[in-house]
Amino acid sequence: MTTGHPADPPATGSAGYSVVIPTLVRSTLADCLAALTAAIGPEPDTIVLVDDRPGPDADPGALEHPLTVLGVLRERTVVLRGGGRGPAAARNAGLRAVTAPWTAFLDDDVQVGPHWCDQLVQDLTEAGPDTGAVQGVIAVPLPGERRPTDWERGTAGLATARWITADMAYRTDALKQVGGFDERFTRAFREDADLALRVLDAGWRIRRGRRTTRHPVRPASRWVSLTQQRGNADDALMRRLHGPGWWSRAAAPRGRLRRHAAVTAAGAAALALAAAGRPRAAALAGLGWAAGTAEFAWARIAPGPRTRDEVTTMLATSVLIPPAAVWHRAAGEWRHRSAPAWPEVAA
Repeated sequence: MTTGHPADPPATGSAGYSVVIPTLVRSTLADCLAALTAAIGPEPDTIVLVDDRPGPDADPGALEHPLTVLGVLRERTVVLRGGGRGPAAARNAGLRAVTAPWTAFLDDDVQVGPHWCDQLVQDLTEAGPDTGAVQGVIAVPLPGERRPTDWERGTAGLATARWITADMAYRTDALKQVGGFDERFTRAFREDADLALRVLDAGWRIRRGRRTTRHPVRPASRWVSLTQQRGNADDALMRRLHGPGWWSRAAAPRGRLRRHAAVTAAGAAALALAAAGRPRAAALAGLGWAAGTAEFAWARIAPGPRTRDEVTTMLATSVLIPPAAVWHRAAGEWRHRSAPAWPEVAA
């Protein structure tokens, strides 16, 4: 692990910045750019949009409307193709086009506050010479007339998460020092924590700023919680890179993987015992599976609105999530079994 202060940090008052936004050209992009255009304060040196839609046939016309909302900032905007390799690779592509001292990353589904540019420059100006990054304050609006759904509560967790790139400004030299984002993280999950831990290991500090950004809850399929289990493979990579203690360093919730493994094992045992002609043992294992599944489902149903649609979704996904989580974690452990730890890479 590299320790001490980074070599030759730039001057404290150097607050020129560029904005990098990876995008799948979702409907939220126009609102994101409109809010950035309307924000009061010094304008970014450049805005780098990285179109990360997969395939060469992505319709370039889909960007025409979002770009029109930029007004005079359109002249400072660069559009690059990311190739559909994920947000980490897309941000690296944007970073290569940045020459400003600071690189501010935004997601394409956020809306910066009305004074964001002023507040960002203030955050950067106040950053000490050993500060490598300044995190924005994320606000997630939730419905006031009812309890939030499971998906809404999950999104609300972004407000207290560390180092998320929904609004994160890095010193450009610090990013280049650690090699930018690790492109093995192909989803919008853990790539931000991995980068921050490497920046900290390189001797920089990361602090929270005062600028604010709004992160609305976007519409999602009822199966979104199931597809999110793919992130367990990224947790396996994090463990390989940063060791088993990365959870506490990143202040990341441990999740329920151990419980999921126990529930999955009970379900598998029930099926195996039934096939072996041992009905009593199979029934006991089945009761264990049912109890674990019911506890998981109720933990998700109880704090929510408890509508018919929400309860149905929670019941269905609570049956499927434990084996999916275990499968993706096992797949990640195998896929990344030879990944060297980050200090070894740095050395």
